Amino acid sequence: MKNLAVSVLLVLIGVAPFVSCQHRPDSKVAQERFGILPGGDTVVRYTLTNASGMRVRVLNYGGIIQSLEVPDRQGNLADVVLGFDSLDQYVRQSPYFGAIIGRFGNRIARGVFTLNDSVYHLYLNDGPNSLHGGQFGFDKKIWTVTPFATDTTEGLELHYLSPDGEENYPGNLDVHVTYTLDQHNALRIDYEATTDKPTIVNLTNHSYFNLNGGQGTVLRQELMLNADRYLPVDSTLIPTGELAPVAGTPMDFLKPTPVGARINADFAQLKLVKGGYDHCWVLNTRGDLGQVAASLYDPENGRFLQVYTTEPGVQFYSGNFLDGTLRGKQGHVYPMHGSVVLETEHYPDSPNQEEFPSTVLRPGDTYRSTTIFQFSVR
Repeated sequence: MKNLAVSVLLVLIGVAPFVSCQHRPDSKVAQERFGILPGGDTVVRYTLTNASGMRVRVLNYGGIIQSLEVPDRQGNLADVVLGFDSLDQYVRQSPYFGAIIGRFGNRIARGVFTLNDSVYHLYLNDGPNSLHGGQFGFDKKIWTVTPFATDTTEGLELHYLSPDGEENYPGNLDVHVTYTLDQHNALRIDYEATTDKPTIVNLTNHSYFNLNGGQGTVLRQELMLNADRYLPVDSTLIPTGELAPVAGTPMDFLKPTPVGARINADFAQLKLVKGGYDHCWVLNTRGDLGQVAASLYDPENGRFLQVYTTEPGVQFYSGNFLDGTLRGKQGHVYPMHGSVVLETEHYPDSPNQEEFPSTVLRPGDTYRSTTIFQFSVR
């Protein structure tokens, strides 16, 4: 009865529950060449559309969500994710715009973890730490893509086999990521992975959202995070291990609050991350897809994003390191605080913090994770 109730709830709020059905290969999903990598690989852009006019464009390079167009309250479509018009820009200067992140999303302290008495040293690409899978993470890989369709969806099945020792992670990791667009303006991302050796896994998507068509800042857009606690960080942005209450601090987004309402507060945690947010919140949802984990609303145009996830945490990043030097799609300049990133994931540095939920994957087990980005208007 509980599963039935959750399914009914999801339908009522416009999020179609995932129903296991046979995908059929779909040649109608539009495909076009996006560019050629320096090594000669062709990068293809795939376009998913639904009857409501929502359109999602995905690259086989990094599984990048290159464009995501949704309507406002007047029915006007706009692209609400940051990114680039050219492949060269993604290769040379992208701060993970729209990409699949792996093997391990977020930071690992000193780039070191121990598993089964073996010590693994990772590439240090974020000061003294390893970030988002290392030097050449999943965001820089060519994925095998199979378009599919059902009676009510269009989607893409992406596959990548990460070989044993890649970026010094152990085990051959067989990864599948599925993007599914339904008729209710929901984009669902399902992650699945298996391994032949014990390893660590923490996959996510790194889309930068700006509900004002990717223009200007997000400081007036209203954010809700369904979390009573967050993870304070040290000077290198590694969690201290404390699960601190948000009550009475600028980290409290239990009620929808403009992103910029307290972003300049005299609060030590905000100063550590260059005057903004780059922290993990401990979700109250406990992996329940029937509960909203986060939401973002633009009161000027009415676009409304709700996030559902099976993950225990969400990293909210307010674009603090954007500085106005990146010129993105349609010539838009991306300023500081020009986006909201909502990385649904396990906690940063989990392999080194026993109190955090485990990110260890062992042979015979399957890693599974789901996140849904539900768009509507208010």
